[in-house]
Amino acid sequence: MDSRLCRRDFLKVSAGSCAILMAARAAADAAAAGLAAAPGYLVSPGCRKTKVRVGKVYMANPEGLWPTPELEIGAEVKRYEGEFDRLAPRFADVEFVGNKLVSSKEDAAELVSTFGDVDGILAIHISMGIGQIIPELLKAGKPTMIFAAPYSGHEWTSFGALRDKHQLLDCILTSDLDQLATAVRPFRAIHHMREAKIINVTERKPWANYVKNIKDKFGTEIKYVGREPLIAAYEAIPDADAREVANTWIEQAQKVVEPSEDEVFRSCKLALAMEKMMNEEQATVFTVDCYGTMFHKLPAFPCIGFSRLNNMGLGGVCESDLCSAMTHILFQAISGRPGFVNDPTMDGNEIILAHCMGTPRMDGPDGPAEPYKLRTIMERREGAVPQVFMSVGRKTTSGKLIDTDLLLYFTGDIVDAPDIPRGCRTKITVKVDGDADKLWHNWSHGLHRVTCYGDIAEDLERFCRFKDVEMVHEA
Repeated sequence: MDSRLCRRDFLKVSAGSCAILMAARAAADAAAAGLAAAPGYLVSPGCRKTKVRVGKVYMANPEGLWPTPELEIGAEVKRYEGEFDRLAPRFADVEFVGNKLVSSKEDAAELVSTFGDVDGILAIHISMGIGQIIPELLKAGKPTMIFAAPYSGHEWTSFGALRDKHQLLDCILTSDLDQLATAVRPFRAIHHMREAKIINVTERKPWANYVKNIKDKFGTEIKYVGREPLIAAYEAIPDADAREVANTWIEQAQKVVEPSEDEVFRSCKLALAMEKMMNEEQATVFTVDCYGTMFHKLPAFPCIGFSRLNNMGLGGVCESDLCSAMTHILFQAISGRPGFVNDPTMDGNEIILAHCMGTPRMDGPDGPAEPYKLRTIMERREGAVPQVFMSVGRKTTSGKLIDTDLLLYFTGDIVDAPDIPRGCRTKITVKVDGDADKLWHNWSHGLHRVTCYGDIAEDLERFCRFKDVEMVHEA
């Protein structure tokens, strides 16, 4: 039997076992917190269908004299494979293909012929003498990440010029082997966006050009749905199921301030109806024209439903904002965490990001839950929303994908989570990285921004490079 095949099978089983363990832990944590657990059908947060396929290549020349003439290439490959084993939980949604050592352009060409359906190629530099291999890999026409640790070879001196010449090439030069997981993040984002599907509940006419352009460039499907399918799904939800979900939200809240028990019940029944529609459509994000054509035409406001979907590793986005929905997909694919759609307002070198609907599981479905209260929508004094108190001290990334070719973004640190009767219910004050005056001087493309935990700017840069999207730092 081929020992390499046995190893590949072992890696697949290991990754699958890790995914099962992670899902079980997420379910247990969610049950303890009284919030929705990640569904078993998710491959990873934001992805329902298939794993990310990554072509993995080791590049080495047996006759190379650097880093040392005594280098045992097989042992070096084995060392890296051990690192992939160690990082298996971070690759639970990844299927590596190839996994071969190539030492010549002919080897590389043969391997590339098997990479027709991969989302990207991860090429690991082992020794000097691989100059002819990289051009062959680039002929695949796939986004390609080179990982080169110190002492792997002098070829790094040419990587900058190659990167300038080839838009589908980027590199990570580091001794931090955890960055192997970082290298696949742009591939994950490309994969998630291609498999994503957005349901938009509205009576407005489809934004036809936008829908087509998004599908053509990223593969994301946007489906417009009217009121009737959501009402039918709502009526099909057993009251007992909705009551159980409502009781959980009530019991786990710090306090129920304004909403009645019936308001929370109807909101949770609508939340289950939204999930039902998403399952039937195999969708990943749900948005509703809640302040437009659906205003007061549904049994409840969809806020708890959006929050619940975000808790689960899916997506709930306010106000039929398709640009924010696409941004949510991108941010979640890279970070594993949901986005917080918000209405910003400035305060000196800080920006306050506010929206009534917050998501407790801002760290993703297997992360800890933030505390929340159940409140009415601030400006409407009706409905039921989770007012979430996010963690002070967390780094954040905020942005918006405009159409198909522009990503606006800025980063900062949460310095406060205000609880005051102004603006929206859920609020964070973020100290802006950069020039806050520049941020508001040049503000454009509407009010909403999407915010997630973590500084994901470098990952976004790689995604934008591979997908030909201009990325602009707003501050």
